[in-house]
Amino acid sequence: MIGKSAKEPMVAVCTPFNKEAPSCGNGSTIAFPQESKAAVDAMHAKALSLGATDDGAPGQRIEDVFYGAYAKDLDGNKLAFYIFG
Repeated sequence: MIGKSAKEPMVAVCTPFNKEAPSCGNGSTIAFPQESKAAVDAMHAKALSLGATDDGAPGQRIEDVFYGAYAKDLDGNKLAFYIFG
């Protein structure tokens, strides 16, 4: 990841999680920082209620470091909602 801090926009380059070929909705993610784990859960639920598909239920991804949830919007773009901690 490249950025000034965890509270500012960053760019991350990595291999797609599902190991398939990169594309607009696979290997690229639009990420939205949240203020709490409850807010991550709520944003994920809201995205699903608006027609997004689940691409990773809310949960602790890296112990004490990263909590996140993932969804794909109606156009297939991958969205992340997260909090560091």
